[in-house]
Amino acid sequence: MLRIFRDDIADPSRFVVTLELVPGTESRGRSVDTVMGIAKDAFADGRISAVSITDNPGGNPSLSPDVLGYQIFSLGMDVIVHFTCRDMNRVGMESRALQLAMMGIKNILALTGDYSGKGFGGQGAPVFDLDSVNLTCMLAMLSERNQAAGDPEEYFVGCAVSPFKQTEGETYAQYAKMCKKVGAGASFLITQLGYDARKFAELLRVQERYHVTCPTLASLYVLAPGAARIMHQGRVPGAVVTARLLGEVSAEWEDKTAGRRAAVERAARLGVVLKGLGYRGIHIGGIHRRFETVADILDRMAALEGRWQEFLAEFDYPLPKGFYVYTRPAPGRPSVAEPPGAASRLPVIDKALFHCLAGTHRLLFTLDAPWTGIMTAVCRQLDRRRIGRLLMHLTEDPLKKVFLGCQRCGDCAIQHVAFLCPESQCPKHIRNGACGGSRGAMCEVRPERQCVWYRAYNRWAAVGQAHRMASACIPPRMWELNRTSSWLNFYLGRDHQSASTEITSFCSAATCRLPGEDPIGDLAPEGPA
Repeated sequence: MLRIFRDDIADPSRFVVTLELVPGTESRGRSVDTVMGIAKDAFADGRISAVSITDNPGGNPSLSPDVLGYQIFSLGMDVIVHFTCRDMNRVGMESRALQLAMMGIKNILALTGDYSGKGFGGQGAPVFDLDSVNLTCMLAMLSERNQAAGDPEEYFVGCAVSPFKQTEGETYAQYAKMCKKVGAGASFLITQLGYDARKFAELLRVQERYHVTCPTLASLYVLAPGAARIMHQGRVPGAVVTARLLGEVSAEWEDKTAGRRAAVERAARLGVVLKGLGYRGIHIGGIHRRFETVADILDRMAALEGRWQEFLAEFDYPLPKGFYVYTRPAPGRPSVAEPPGAASRLPVIDKALFHCLAGTHRLLFTLDAPWTGIMTAVCRQLDRRRIGRLLMHLTEDPLKKVFLGCQRCGDCAIQHVAFLCPESQCPKHIRNGACGGSRGAMCEVRPERQCVWYRAYNRWAAVGQAHRMASACIPPRMWELNRTSSWLNFYLGRDHQSASTEITSFCSAATCRLPGEDPIGDLAPEGPA
């Protein structure tokens, strides 16, 4: 009998269990046989709602999740296919989505993806033509088109959220991105991996405050020393294993049999804590050889159920000086939230530049400015002549290069990123919020510099507009405008603000309009733990 993941997660009385499988680098052989064997055993066990299959994890080549997913789906086990934006442009992604629909695979985990790793002859070119919000939006719009053509079932799209962040800016950037993903059409969420129960509880409380009702699965992992060391080093973007936890795991595994027992027990105890906190299910990773380990975890969880509060204190692995949205409650007093307070941390020069750019934008680049009609007429005349376009090039490009590091994309998005350039300052060119890979406010790909979305949060919070981090779904860059004047494109209605009418209309009707309070606007920063 086919297990149907979307039915299971829609049932509030059911605690959902999914299992992550990682394909190998061969098209057949032991690695494929192992993955298929785990999937068969998961189906036979009956407690697993779906298996998820990763998409070139770490940015390195592996067997396509689509072909493995189709084989597993044929067994009767439901499948969640990971779908990243790293390796294909939007045309390839749309084609892949249509292929999955024809294969009957509709459960998709939409991810921006890790940065590109090494493939044939060296590092692959990072594409990132869309981000996870745009991908979610694309899948929702494709669902409408497919249903109009006779397909009875839409895509069931999930997204990731990373609550285990060290700084205020990173934390709020993740929660803002979560709101955008849900607004764009995400039907479920899966957390990144961490071992901090306070952070797990914080995510649910933030969702309640934002009126985000999307069912959420929490990740847990069968943690061995090798994986723990890699995660501690930051080589699995978004996953957090602290130095203290790494030391404990290493000590436990001095005897391998005892280490395996400890890993199963830790996973089971975290599982019952997560169920007790109110998560709709768990997403189990770290299973690479046999399904019996998963069965042992679930059996142990059944034995421990009802005792989850006993284990809360065991999952207290905060990051050094880590930020929390809510204060730790004092005896007899509730935890509270206070207004965002990043203003004092914004450097004077950065603050001055932000105000200068924001003022210039309000004056010259808003569609309701009183002289927009005059500027449009002037730009139309300039655009008709080569000398006019050259004049714009000589005027616009040097200024934007000096102040923004402009890459001449022709479809400027600085107003969405607190007047920072997502093309030059984000290696993944994300226009809709941070990826999950930052570490201590530093960029996943270029750790010598701060994440541009961390900087954007600090700028918005400094002027009391932190809610803008979640206020809109930004269409993807228009590549047909590359190396042209973004000023001319704005006034002549060619950039994403005017020309992406289909996407803009969809966003206006179906996304970025979460009920209740503006996300982030009045939530609390708390000082270091």
